[in-house]
Formats: sequence, C-alpha cells, structure tokens
Amino acid sequence: MSSTTEANAATPGQHSEYGELRAELATLTTEAFRPELAEIDRLGTLEIARIMNGEDRTVPDAVAARLPEIAAAIDGIAPRMARGGRLIYAGAGTAGRLGILDASECPPTFNTDPSEVVGLIAGGPSAIITAVEGAEDSKVMAAADLDALELTADDTVVGISASGRTPYAVGAVEHARAKGALTIGLSCNADSALGAASEHPVEIVVGPELLTGSTRLKSGTAQKLVLNMLSTITMIRLGKTYGNLMVDVRASNEKLRARSRRIVSLATGASDEEIEAALAATGGEVKNAILTILGQVDGPAAATLLAASDGHLRAALAAAPRTT
Repeated sequence: MSSTTEANAATPGQHSEYGELRAELATLTTEAFRPELAEIDRLGTLEIARIMNGEDRTVPDAVAARLPEIAAAIDGIAPRMARGGRLIYAGAGTAGRLGILDASECPPTFNTDPSEVVGLIAGGPSAIITAVEGAEDSKVMAAADLDALELTADDTVVGISASGRTPYAVGAVEHARAKGALTIGLSCNADSALGAASEHPVEIVVGPELLTGSTRLKSGTAQKLVLNMLSTITMIRLGKTYGNLMVDVRASNEKLRARSRRIVSLATGASDEEIEAALAATGGEVKNAILTILGQVDGPAAATLLAASDGHLRAALAAAPRTT
C-alpha cells in the first residue's frame, strides 16, 4: 500500500462512523435523490433553467406554511432587543454566510450598532470565503464563540442549518438555552435535532434539491427569506421604520444620502429647502428631520421626543405639542 493510499484509508471505526452518518443523511428530505432529474445534464440550458426556476417558485409557499412560527419567534425577539438584547445568528457553511449577510445589512438599513445583530460562522471569519475543515462538527466551538459574546437572557440565538443536524448550530442553541437566551432553530427538515433543541423551531421543508444535497439552492433561499423576516419585522416592531419607510437608514454614501432626502420627502411632502434645513438641524438623522417638519419642533426637541418614545416616530409625533 502506498503512503498516499495509507493516508486516505479509513480505519474500521471510521467506516462505521461514516456508515451511520450516511444512513442518517439518507433520512433527510434535503438529501433525497431525485431519479427524475438523473439526466438533467443532458438537457438544454434553457430547459434546465426552467426546471430550476420552477423549483425556486415552491419556496415561498413552504415559508408561508410556517408563518405562525416565524411570527411567534419575532414576538420573542423584539421585546428582548428593546431591552438591549442582541440577535445572534449561528451556522456553518452557506447557513452561516447567510446569517452574516443578514447581520451585516442591518447597520446601513436600520442604523443599528454592529454589535446588535451578529453573525457567527463555524470556523470564524475566514470560513466566510474558505471552508474550515471540521468546524461545523464542533458543538464546543459554538459554545466558545457564544461565550466570547457574553450572552445574556435578553439575547436571541438563531441556529441555522438546512439539515437541522449540524453540530455547530445545534450546539449554539443548546448552549444559549442553558444560558437563558431565547433560541430559534431554522432548518429545512421536519422533526430536526435543531428544532428539538430550540424554543422556537422554524422548519421550512422545501423538499429535495435539484442537485442532490446542494442546500445552497432551495434551502438557502428559504433561509434567506426567513432571515429577512426575522430582522426586518423585528426592526419594524422596534420603531426603525415609519410605515414602509426606512427612517433609521444610515446615510453612509451618496446613494443613501439621496435616499435619505427622498424618504423625508415621502414622509412629509416638504420642499427641498425644508428638507435640507431639517437634515442640517438634526445632524442628518432622517427620523429626527421628519419629526421637526411634521411635529413643528426644533432639532433638540425632536431628539428629546424620540428618546422619550424609545425611537418610535409615530409615538413621538403624537407627543409633539404642535403635531399637525
């Protein structure tokens, strides 16, 4: 036997372990083989695209079937975040990357501090680009990553795993629950270990993938849709919007500065001159600028009213002495 063959050879114990894992994977909907697609590589490009598009169109219905569970999870997250808690995503591979993506979009969209919505990925930041071998198999690593954040009972940890069995995600919710944090398990298989470990299981069963076991496809799309809901609706509940306007948007570039002015215009109907004056008086804060115009108050008064209203613009407007 060559040295290469020896290095690649598995021990009898490993054969047994892999056999058990193969048997487990064979029971998962996300891993199921679809014989009707066994010759998809023989089809024309347009036909493959049509099939794939048809697959993707089933995902929103799978999410819709779990809306009560999603809403209940959000109603658990929002009051905790209002008390200073954090929303923490934990996953491996695609699931971890999707969590990091959602977390990274919150500061520019809702003017949250980067510490308020956090994405953890098995293997650390380098795993965003390059897979870190074995990281997803470690519950201990998940616990250590959460301990570094010093969890509190006001925090929420969302374990994300298409299979619902990934040790890193399962370990994250188990550890978080032991610490008293709220836990949500987002997976794409029914009766998953992740769901069982979580207070709020959200199991979006999208069915077998176009490519067997490639959960970056329908499963990834489903996870993205749910994460959109968790963060966006939580932010709506926290007063980060006024109607469907992003009044807490952070104007960090030219596009967002232009969007800020458009938001003030849509909310108030004010002239460009009034909008510029209001933004100047409030340090560029969109929500405050709207309040100065609609509530007929100055910048400092707007800040005081918003602070007293926990950042909710409608409540601040109701409390403004000269609201029109």
